[in-house]
Amino acid sequence: MEPDSSIHVISVKASVRQALRALNDLSGETMTLFALDSRDVLCGTVTDGDIRRALIAGASLDDTLEQVMHRDFRALRPGDDAFILLPRLRKQGIILVPVLDEKGCIKDIIDLRTARTRLPVDAVLMAGGRGERLRPLTLETPKPLLKVGGKPIIDYNIEELAVCGIENIFVTVNYLRTQIEEHFALPVAGVHVRCVAEPARLGTIGSLALIKDFVHNDVLVMNSDLLTTLDFEKMFIHHRNSGAMLTVAAIPYTVSVPYAIMQTEGDRVTGLAEKPTFNYFANAGVYMMQRKCISRITPGVALDAPDFIEMLIADGAKVAYFPVEGTWIDIGSPDDFRYANELMSRRLRLI
Repeated sequence: MEPDSSIHVISVKASVRQALRALNDLSGETMTLFALDSRDVLCGTVTDGDIRRALIAGASLDDTLEQVMHRDFRALRPGDDAFILLPRLRKQGIILVPVLDEKGCIKDIIDLRTARTRLPVDAVLMAGGRGERLRPLTLETPKPLLKVGGKPIIDYNIEELAVCGIENIFVTVNYLRTQIEEHFALPVAGVHVRCVAEPARLGTIGSLALIKDFVHNDVLVMNSDLLTTLDFEKMFIHHRNSGAMLTVAAIPYTVSVPYAIMQTEGDRVTGLAEKPTFNYFANAGVYMMQRKCISRITPGVALDAPDFIEMLIADGAKVAYFPVEGTWIDIGSPDDFRYANELMSRRLRLI
């Protein structure tokens, strides 16, 4: 969650004494003030260090902040790439980063203690399924709203997207959709999530054609019933650097055969592999795709992710994969649901 900007702003005409009081009131918060002029334009920043140095240099407590503020401040301005700039500012030890509009006024403040990055992507969570394998739990509650560790499954994903600075988030709904729409009537993790109703079941990818308000060139699409520690930032970097049209998050999957497997040519045995192990990558239900490939989806026609991926490959488009490290749970069965609850309950006890 971003900080309350009102407690960090002050007039450039305020005195040094007033600034010291304001900084004192920030106890427990980041000790930084943003000095605004009469038009609310950001003119400088003020910290207790700035004031201390100014007083040593001869300033008085009755001087205005125009005499002591730091004018060479860091900010995100229109046209800046937050994804590139924020890591640089973090390395410089900057904590609060003001986001300015075209006039130089503050429209947001990013707290780099809690905001990991600002990925230039939109996100779509698929929440229209019936969750039939989890019945009777899903007879009256849509699967994404089932609580794991006391929190709806889908909220874990919204919170993780918010930490990555993803603000344009859609949730496609169908089964028991009213409950999901009511759930997102208020912001979750500070993000206003928009629900998109499917007129009919459109599969795991088909509903993307219903969304017209994408703002970025890349879209993150994922199932809403996953619990994962997948690093979305690393996945985006891999996706962008690879030049792929679509990147699939992949789960390592191992198959161990408990028998000796024969290697053959015709009816001849050419060798034996004793209890071999085969390693594969399975589809994790998370996709990073270039927005332009969504135009290949026919509106109103059901389309599942495997068919969409096969279509892209057949058209010669590059499809890449990105291995998932850490936790990945597809809550598709009662056993998965119990395991997820146990896992999250253990984590909550450790916090």
